[in-house]
Amino acid sequence: MPSSNPRYSNPAKRREIRRWLLATQHNCALCGQPIDKTLKTPHPMSAEVDEIVPISRGGSPIARDNVQLVHRICNQRKGNRMAHEPRKTISEPLPTSREW
Repeated sequence: MPSSNPRYSNPAKRREIRRWLLATQHNCALCGQPIDKTLKTPHPMSAEVDEIVPISRGGSPIARDNVQLVHRICNQRKGNRMAHEPRKTISEPLPTSREW
């Protein structure tokens, strides 16, 4: 049965993309700091493949012009936002059930 997650629908191509990124990119595309490629997942500073246009927004997980190398923690902070979009913040106080 094929996977419903497009990241895993073509595992050979995804591995090829990861190898290419590890060989050609050395700094995190989000924070600009060097990536220690010896660190393994789940270390927060390990290398991950990030989709510039998130898959949930129609981006391809195997198009070379849509992937970049990032730190795991930077990728988690980015979520499914585009890099230029600000993070969501709470601008109003949370409602309470009664007046104090």
